[in-house]
Amino acid sequence: MFNTSKPLAGGCETVRDMFHYRRHPALCGLLLVLMLTVMSAPRAAEDVHPFKLGSLSQVLGAREGQPFVLVLWSLDCQYCPTELKMLSELKRNHPKLDVVLIATDTVNDTPQLISRAESYGMSKVEQWVFAEDMPERLRFEIDRRWYGEVPRTYFYDPKHQREAKTGLVSKKFVEDWLARNSVPDVGRH
Repeated sequence: MFNTSKPLAGGCETVRDMFHYRRHPALCGLLLVLMLTVMSAPRAAEDVHPFKLGSLSQVLGAREGQPFVLVLWSLDCQYCPTELKMLSELKRNHPKLDVVLIATDTVNDTPQLISRAESYGMSKVEQWVFAEDMPERLRFEIDRRWYGEVPRTYFYDPKHQREAKTGLVSKKFVEDWLARNSVPDVGRH
C-alpha cells in the first residue's frame, strides 16, 4: 500500500508517524484527512451507467425473481421531482424497495443528474442515462408503446410482469404495489 521506507509529506517518516503525529501534527493530520477523502470520494462517472441497446436486459437480469420499480425521468421533467421524492420517502420505510432510475437526458448531463438525484434523496439507487445517438431506439427497446413522456414508471413484479404508469404516480398506488409484491417495511421482516 505505502512504501514506508521513504519519508512522507509533512516530515512524516512512515505511515505510523502519520497516525502518531510525531512530527508536524497539523500537517500529518491534514495529509491523512486528504488521503481518506480521496480514497472514499464517489466517482461520479461510475455512479451513472450509460444506457445503451441491451442495457435493459442487464437491469432485468440483475433482478431475476425480484420486484422493482424502474423510473424514466429527465432534468426537464416537471413532475419528476415530486415522484422521485415520494419514492425516496417510501424507500426509507421500505429499505428493500429496489428503484432503478433511467434518465432520458444525455451522458453529458451526468453531473447534473447525480446532483439532482441526490437532492431528491435518490443518490443510493442504481442510475442510468441514455447513451445512444438515437434515443428513439432506446425508447422502443424499453417499451414499444412509449413515446418519451416522463415520468414513466414501470412496476415489475417478481415474475417481471410489469405495469406502466405515465405521469405522476400516487403514493397510494405505490403502497398497494409494495403490499402486493411483499416488499417489507421497516417494522416487518
